[in-house]
Amino acid sequence: MVNIRTLDPSASPLDYYGSELRRERERAGMTQGQLGSCLFCAASLIGQIETAMKVPTRDFSERLDAALGTEGRFSRLVGLVLRSQLPCWFQQYAQMEAQATYISAYQAQVVYGLLQTKDYARALLEVDHFDRLDEMVAARLDRQRILERELPPALWVVLDEAVLLRGVGSPEVMRKQLAHLLAFQKRPWVQIQVLPFSAGQHTGMMGSFNLLRFENDPDLFYTEGYDSGHMTANAPVIRERSVGYARLQATALSPEDSAALIARVMEERYGSDGRAVA
Repeated sequence: MVNIRTLDPSASPLDYYGSELRRERERAGMTQGQLGSCLFCAASLIGQIETAMKVPTRDFSERLDAALGTEGRFSRLVGLVLRSQLPCWFQQYAQMEAQATYISAYQAQVVYGLLQTKDYARALLEVDHFDRLDEMVAARLDRQRILERELPPALWVVLDEAVLLRGVGSPEVMRKQLAHLLAFQKRPWVQIQVLPFSAGQHTGMMGSFNLLRFENDPDLFYTEGYDSGHMTANAPVIRERSVGYARLQATALSPEDSAALIARVMEERYGSDGRAVA
């Protein structure tokens, strides 16, 4: 007799997703194998998702809605599932980020998460999250969906020059990441500046930080450490960091000159064929 794992739907978004999948599959009178055939996947994958042993992807959820006629239920639910895979201390920020109308980010070490390629994100995350790497990468990429909305948030990112020079993954990964940054020149709602080493000391030397602005809610300041995040709407902090960010923007290269530097680093440091140049 098959031992079916009993889920508590209230335990987590992933458990709720799994229990709903099993309920809808059984309501449709389908076995795991039959549903798997409709979705072009193995029955074992259906079983793993039903028992919350594997995280569903957005593509899987969209095909599932089509196969079961669930009117987008799983496509809507998968966003909560993927967000739940983010570190607990980061989930509140991700939720606020998705609601912001204007995002200002200064990054001293790595490319801002909304602008990362899949391979760059994977190379970063595998350092500390190799045991659940696929889930973490999927969650990070799902955050980027806010940039695809009909009215996306305005995003202004200042990257320290070190971000361009620090190799993450292979030279090919870096080349594609820098090319990805250049592609945002075609998006009027996204502006990228590079803060060059020649700027010397600056107001962002204490570390990376983000400012979120909303239509009807107070602004938020966010910064994070190794395993924690700090978010506040404290007015003096918002005032100080807003002025600080404006100074970073004024000190950084213009978006046009920043793009030229990114292109030069891409060619000179990472090579036209993805191989590092000595």
